Amino acid sequence: MQAWLAAAEISTGPVFRPVLKGGRVQGLPLTPHSAAQIVKAYARRAGLDAQGFAGHSLRSGFLTSAAESGASVFKMTEVSRHKSVDVLRGYVRRADLFREHAGSAFL
Repeated sequence: MQAWLAAAEISTGPVFRPVLKGGRVQGLPLTPHSAAQIVKAYARRAGLDAQGFAGHSLRSGFLTSAAESGASVFKMTEVSRHKSVDVLRGYVRRADLFREHAGSAFL
């Protein structure tokens, strides 16, 4: 992230911005559609079905990783700006799947 901010000379404003041919970084944020297209393109490059991915995949992945790392729900909602813990829970995948599971000793 620090390398991107330095290379794009970003000190304020949106972090994720369009890059024109020739490498010129724009001052505007990426649109939700552009972000989704980028995620889908990289999913395809990884050999995955791009239909199952979108911009929210990044949000879900971030929140799942945060939960797996033991982040506090309060800190997660602070970053994600969710008003409801129930909505946040829908974004967190896998994190508690086998935690305290009855078969955890052999899974």
